[in-house]
Amino acid sequence: MKLKVTDIAQMASASDVIFESLREAIARGDVTEGQVLRQDHIARMFNVSRIPVREALTRLEEQGLVSTQRYRGAVVTTLSTEEIREIFEFRALLEPEVLRYSVQRMSEEALENAKRYAGAFATETDSSHWGELNRSFHYSLYEAAERPYYLLTIRAALDRVDRYLRAQLVLTDGMARARREHEGILQACIARDAEKAAELTRDHILGASASLITFLERTRAEREVAGERG
Repeated sequence: MKLKVTDIAQMASASDVIFESLREAIARGDVTEGQVLRQDHIARMFNVSRIPVREALTRLEEQGLVSTQRYRGAVVTTLSTEEIREIFEFRALLEPEVLRYSVQRMSEEALENAKRYAGAFATETDSSHWGELNRSFHYSLYEAAERPYYLLTIRAALDRVDRYLRAQLVLTDGMARARREHEGILQACIARDAEKAAELTRDHILGASASLITFLERTRAEREVAGERG
């Protein structure tokens, strides 16, 4: 199992550290869907008892990232295409509204940060960084809205689909499209055109959803055929 591991035996927030490490690993795809998360193994990795591990897994289950299965324990969830579609539909409702709140409040510093993230996303050659840069670009545009609960909810939604989005960016033409659409959203924000920025963001999210679902349906069908032949 590929995780960022720290000896946290003496730390009061052990469950928080384990939760964040597992959450990031699931989002990156380092821990794959259907993989069993064994409490004793994770406890040994972090040099802690099973109690903080159990607490971390409970939080992951609350966020829909793992599920508890009889005789297997905590398992990384697999999302159906309908579940993914619903999450993207939710994002397409919420994120444009957050951006509307944000556009008129954005400082020049915030816009410069967004430009920097957009540029880094467009030029990064290491695909392992694409997901985080994509998220950082969008967050840099949303922060001025001063809606912490909205941002927390957006983060939870992104956590659930990040591992699929990253695969789609790497294995399809999603990067080229995302670069173009990021630039359009950024220019609308610079022009303080909240309605256009919101509209472009909605189209960006729904377009990514359609591309991702098409990709997943094809690859899952191919795996089923390969399994039948095997």
